[in-house]
Amino acid sequence: MLDFLDSDWFTIGLEIVFLILISYDIKKYIETKKREYLVNTVLTIGFAIWVLYPYYKSYFGWNETQKQEMISTCLDANNSELCKCVDEAIFKEYVYDEYKALDKNSSEHKEFIKETKEGCLDESWF
Repeated sequence: MLDFLDSDWFTIGLEIVFLILISYDIKKYIETKKREYLVNTVLTIGFAIWVLYPYYKSYFGWNETQKQEMISTCLDANNSELCKCVDEAIFKEYVYDEYKALDKNSSEHKEFIKETKEGCLDESWF
């Protein structure tokens, strides 16, 4: 139901909202010199880091050689589009070290893969 939270456009939208809030507070501080706008700016930056960190973790957790290694094992499969979609979900969900240490036979991982495949095969808008 809330699949839009994983999209890159949602992250970009959040970044734009935070930039607007920060620029507004900086503008108001320059106009009025009230300290409350500095506090708002610092709090907004802190909240932005807290909210956006999980989204960026996926981009910095894997280097290109690790991604290529993972994708190359996938290219042998019959349905490469499904495989690429599952790989992208894994890249967003896990950092490389976490994924290597993960028990691939655990019920949680199997459930994650099952839900990811269903999401990748779903053609609906929602």
